[in-house]
Amino acid sequence: MDNNSIKIQCPAKINLTLKVLNKREDGFHNIESIMQTINLFDYLTISVKESSRFEIQLSGTSDEIPYDEKNIVYKACLLFAERTNLTPHKIDIFIEKHIPVSAGLAGGSTDAAGTLYGLNKLFNEPFNRIELHDLCSRLGSDLNFCLEGGKQKTTGRGEILEQLPFEDFQVSLIKPLNLGISAKEAYTKFSQKHAAGDKNRTLFSNDLEWAIIDDYEELNRIKRLYPQAVMSGSGSTYFGIGLEFNEENGFWIKNNLSAVPYGVKVIE
Repeated sequence: MDNNSIKIQCPAKINLTLKVLNKREDGFHNIESIMQTINLFDYLTISVKESSRFEIQLSGTSDEIPYDEKNIVYKACLLFAERTNLTPHKIDIFIEKHIPVSAGLAGGSTDAAGTLYGLNKLFNEPFNRIELHDLCSRLGSDLNFCLEGGKQKTTGRGEILEQLPFEDFQVSLIKPLNLGISAKEAYTKFSQKHAAGDKNRTLFSNDLEWAIIDDYEELNRIKRLYPQAVMSGSGSTYFGIGLEFNEENGFWIKNNLSAVPYGVKVIE
């Protein structure tokens, strides 16, 4: 193959609802969540060329993510190469990052899903859709959703999808600038609070928001200013449907976004 490249658009997601059902034997939690892709995108430029040895080179616009084997994009490349028994190639991926990191918006997951999707296109589709979904589920809980996008009910640990009718709506995002929350932290706090029998859980459409809101003044502040706002995923981003957030010191804000009916895709 000659030098060949492709550009992939990778949308963020929000969790319209998120219920944690129980803990699984593999350490993950079973969830039930309605997820929706929105028009906030990362962009991947993936270039591949034959080489004397196998090499993965990551670069990009963000100084908040690693450009090495710790990046889930790198892991996606490795998985693809292993599963296809790929001959030695140099894979170059430039990540143009617009989705905040550790924000509950699936920024890493959508980039990894986009990587698998893009490599599959570049190498003439060795995997069908079902096989691609299998690869996605091996890397994380949100990749399957990011591959398909639109509005989906997700169950299992998030990898089992059921498409729902798409509804167009405007949505805005607000996130404390210096607060990233890992899924591990949110689920651990959920387990602790659940064990303690806290009764306020029914007031929240996202169980993970209920689990962590008391630990962070920034989240409480968002909720005081915008009571209808809901946290996405494990946070720390909140979204408001039909809301517009005012500029606030110490907060990243993105107004007037909208729901989109697709997942990762090739753009010219």
